[in-house]
Amino acid sequence: MHNNQYEQDGYECHRQIIAQSELQKIRGIAEKFHANWKVENEQFYLEKAINSAYLTSKQYLSEAERLEMFKLIGSTTISTILNRIFPQSYAFMNTQLFFDPFNQGQKNYWHRDSQYHLDLEEQKAALAGPEVIHVRIPLYPEAGIELIPRSHRQWDTPEMQNIRLEQAGRRCYEPAPDGKAIALQPGDALFFSANMIHRGIYGQGRLALDILYCEPETSLLKYSNPECFPTNDQAESCENSAVFFCAQPFFSE
Repeated sequence: MHNNQYEQDGYECHRQIIAQSELQKIRGIAEKFHANWKVENEQFYLEKAINSAYLTSKQYLSEAERLEMFKLIGSTTISTILNRIFPQSYAFMNTQLFFDPFNQGQKNYWHRDSQYHLDLEEQKAALAGPEVIHVRIPLYPEAGIELIPRSHRQWDTPEMQNIRLEQAGRRCYEPAPDGKAIALQPGDALFFSANMIHRGIYGQGRLALDILYCEPETSLLKYSNPECFPTNDQAESCENSAVFFCAQPFFSE
């Protein structure tokens, strides 16, 4: 096992690793996607949405725009860090776009990604299970993410479990005693475990691209959409084509 901050704390923040010229292209593509997505999901957006997904599908983007996205997803910049974090091979899983809720009074919330599809005992087991990693790339300056270091391997304290699951009169948006806020600037990339307790910090007109990567296992890649993957030719034009090809065998299972 590599000795790195991710293994110890569940996250690594890398400052100014994405070139501004590349970021400018991605920002334009993301804003086009977001504008189209809001039109088609207006009610959801107005009521409670804080993110969308499947940016690399063909629904809103041209093939040229999709290729720009794939080149970032399969870039050496990102893979150099992932190669050190993941114990073995890994696959592209999905993309998400995070934005501020339309309702400015809407509260953010502590969560583990696993709580939306696993029961409590399964969530505990997932801490030792296959890895899913978010790579958050802010497209504008933002307050970023608040997370609980080491919670990718450690279960909630009794107080944190009450807050996260809104038990014993606690609320999921309360301050947490061990929370660490990480503000982000365009060019930064925050790598963090989907298993860890975290929450987004709203405000500042945030627009952040999350790229999700996972160990190549059916239990994880069943959540991927094959339509969001590149053609073989597109994948081969990326620096790290393996991140796409690694997922393909699981789509036919």
